Amino acid sequence: MTPESHRAFRRKLLAWFDRAKRDLPWRTSRDPYRIWVSEVMLQQTTVAAVIPFYERFLVSFPNVHALAAADEQAVLNLWQGLGYYRRARHLHAAAKQLIHEQAGELPNDPSVWAALPGVGRYILGAVLSQAFDRRLPIVEANTLRVLSRLFGSRLDPREGAGKVWVWEAAETVLPHKRVGDFNQAMMELGALVCTPVAPNCELCPVRRECVANQFGLQAEIPPPAKKKVLTTAQETALLIQREGRVLLCQRPPTAERGAMLWEFPATAESVGMTVELGPELLTVQHGVTRFRIVLEASEAVWLRGEFASDFYTAGVWLTAEELASYPMSIPQGKLRAEWSKTSRQGRLW
Repeated sequence: MTPESHRAFRRKLLAWFDRAKRDLPWRTSRDPYRIWVSEVMLQQTTVAAVIPFYERFLVSFPNVHALAAADEQAVLNLWQGLGYYRRARHLHAAAKQLIHEQAGELPNDPSVWAALPGVGRYILGAVLSQAFDRRLPIVEANTLRVLSRLFGSRLDPREGAGKVWVWEAAETVLPHKRVGDFNQAMMELGALVCTPVAPNCELCPVRRECVANQFGLQAEIPPPAKKKVLTTAQETALLIQREGRVLLCQRPPTAERGAMLWEFPATAESVGMTVELGPELLTVQHGVTRFRIVLEASEAVWLRGEFASDFYTAGVWLTAEELASYPMSIPQGKLRAEWSKTSRQGRLW
């Protein structure tokens, strides 16, 4: 691409964005806190899924002071359904750090943001470019595809030399003004037009500048992502019932997955109880990061013993209504919904 084509690309892309951008709640403000929350939620999650969570989250935690002052369980509870709870923990910890070190200010300073938990190069660039128009690039699933096709690069932009190249390319195309809008426009183009399969090149505002379009390489660029190898995690859950309540336990802060979340105990032995085992309630399969979880759940009735565990940090007996206020993983949440339904039906087994 020549300097002239770079300028044409920027001009056309921004003009298209002004016409075609979606009306999203985080685009109504340049408040760095609101932008930050949205970008953290949008990692590995679709826009449609994020919107209701984002709106509820801001009602409870409208600013960094409210988030920092919140109990972690309250933060995790509002995050239920989004998954990848580490994002919520990092967001909460970063808010506390900003209160402690910056008196609650969210400054236009890359060094401050780079030191926050959970803030990598993408979050740093996304927040500072959108909130302060700082000239910083971003690369995510949509933009790496747009950039690869724009320049006709056959490198894999997700790793190695291709990853280095795509960040350099993202910086090369940046304008000197409206940087935040430009970064959003790149993502918007990838989401709406320059899609992974069958991109709508006829509607693309920058098709004349796109090398892949000129040579008919859209289906080949970028190369497909390498298939992830998932480790199957076979797990069990026991819904132990006692006088209309069910036992829920809290995982320890050191757990590899689901730290501090609540779940139905894996076995009766893990909570020091004797039970009468009932039928299988449900089998849940769920993929998360590098794991494929297969969770088999059965009902049981408590006979004797009180909560005592070398693994779980706490255990509580809850009604179906009380269960809703305890943050759980997506598979465990499915068990909760099923047990609540059978509990309302008055069925034990």
